[in-house]
Amino acid sequence: MAALHRQPLPDTLPVDLGVAYKLPSYDLEALLIEVELLVDWYLPKLGVALADSRRDRYLATWREALQPVFEATPTWVLRDFHSPNLLWLPQREGVARIGLLDFQDAVMGPAAYDVASLLQDARVDVSEMTEIALLSRYTRARMKTDAGFDAPGFVRLYATLAAQRASKILGIFARLERRDGKPQYLRHLPRVWGYLQRALAHPALAQLNGWYRVNVPPLKAL
Repeated sequence: MAALHRQPLPDTLPVDLGVAYKLPSYDLEALLIEVELLVDWYLPKLGVALADSRRDRYLATWREALQPVFEATPTWVLRDFHSPNLLWLPQREGVARIGLLDFQDAVMGPAAYDVASLLQDARVDVSEMTEIALLSRYTRARMKTDAGFDAPGFVRLYATLAAQRASKILGIFARLERRDGKPQYLRHLPRVWGYLQRALAHPALAQLNGWYRVNVPPLKAL
């Protein structure tokens, strides 16, 4: 992933002779729509009826928290960069040994999103120690080739997008259970809830963390 993010990546790709596809932007409104899944599906699963004023505050706080995300140079965000979609191809060399599935929903956006997707894998336990070690490995790899790479700033974006993604997934998995009759997704909620707590612990997310503490019951309420 560091090797990918070191490259300038185009937002338009050729798909056939004379045909090109422009990757959509992973913009603020898209990210806000995703975090709304938490209040639309996850909180009702916990029996929480949220007042309009609290919902408005939630979105306003997220809007403010996400602003720094768009100061970074956009790159390809593959969106499902996690272990089930990675294939080991030993016949290849170097980073080409890593094959990737499920990138058809790629967008142009912040590099930190896919890093969070991998290091906070919704279906596989990633310990906090492993997460920190791999995040450090990524930032060191970026700094090797870019003296101007802002590691602390990237970690802030990582925490922000990890919290955004965890909020979205809690909502999606609650929706899959209630609307689509797929209760098997509920077993992943404790893991994702734990990831959310890790991300919200970043000092830059103190206001968001305060909102969650007041408005989202502990997972044991399920």
